[in-house]
Amino acid sequence: MRVLVSDVIVKAVSLFLIAMVVLAMFGRLRVPGSKKIGAALKCPSCGSYRIGRGPCTCGGGGDRK
Repeated sequence: MRVLVSDVIVKAVSLFLIAMVVLAMFGRLRVPGSKKIGAALKCPSCGSYRIGRGPCTCGGGGDRK
Protein backbone atom coordinates (compact mmCIF):
# COMPACT_ATOMS: atom_id res chain seq x y z
CA MET A 1 0.00 0.00 0.00
CA ARG A 2 1.33 3.38 -0.97
CA VAL A 3 1.34 6.29 1.49
CA LEU A 4 0.90 9.77 0.09
CA VAL A 5 2.82 12.75 1.39
CA SER A 6 -0.43 14.54 2.15
CA ASP A 7 -1.50 11.66 4.40
CA VAL A 8 1.69 12.00 6.41
CA ILE A 9 1.23 15.76 6.73
CA VAL A 10 -2.38 15.36 7.87
CA LYS A 11 -1.31 12.83 10.50
CA ALA A 12 1.51 15.06 11.74
CA VAL A 13 -0.78 18.08 12.01
CA SER A 14 -3.48 16.11 13.80
CA LEU A 15 -0.96 14.66 16.30
CA PHE A 16 0.38 18.17 16.93
CA LEU A 17 -3.12 19.52 17.56
CA ILE A 18 -3.94 16.63 19.90
CA ALA A 19 -0.73 17.32 21.83
CA MET A 20 -1.67 21.01 22.13
CA VAL A 21 -5.12 20.09 23.46
CA VAL A 22 -3.58 17.79 26.07
CA LEU A 23 -1.13 20.50 27.16
CA ALA A 24 -3.98 23.02 27.39
CA MET A 25 -5.96 20.66 29.60
CA PHE A 26 -3.00 20.24 31.96
CA GLY A 27 -2.43 24.00 31.93
CA ARG A 28 -5.95 24.62 33.17
CA LEU A 29 -5.45 22.43 36.22
CA ARG A 30 -4.93 24.31 39.44
CA VAL A 31 -2.26 23.20 41.87
CA PRO A 32 -3.68 23.13 45.41
CA GLY A 33 -2.12 25.78 47.60
CA SER A 34 -0.75 27.91 44.77
CA LYS A 35 -1.60 31.59 44.70
CA LYS A 36 -3.27 33.23 41.77
CA ILE A 37 -1.64 36.22 40.11
CA GLY A 38 -4.61 38.36 41.11
CA ALA A 39 -3.96 37.55 44.77
CA ALA A 40 -0.45 39.04 44.65
CA LEU A 41 0.20 41.82 47.12
CA LYS A 42 0.35 45.37 45.87
CA CYS A 43 1.68 48.49 47.51
CA PRO A 44 -1.23 50.40 49.05
CA SER A 45 0.46 53.69 48.22
CA CYS A 46 1.54 53.38 44.57
CA GLY A 47 -0.25 50.18 43.47
CA SER A 48 2.83 48.41 42.09
CA TYR A 49 3.36 44.70 42.74
CA ARG A 50 5.53 43.96 45.75
CA ILE A 51 8.21 41.34 45.32
CA GLY A 52 10.08 40.06 48.35
CA ARG A 53 9.71 41.05 51.97
CA GLY A 54 11.22 44.52 52.03
CA PRO A 55 9.40 47.82 51.79
CA CYS A 56 8.23 49.22 48.48
CA THR A 57 10.64 51.42 46.56
CA CYS A 58 8.17 54.31 46.69
CA GLY A 59 8.62 54.42 50.47
CA GLY A 60 4.92 54.48 51.27
CA GLY A 61 4.19 50.77 51.50
CA GLY A 62 5.71 49.87 54.83
CA ASP A 63 6.94 46.38 55.64
CA ARG A 64 5.36 43.35 54.14
CA LYS A 65 3.77 40.84 56.53
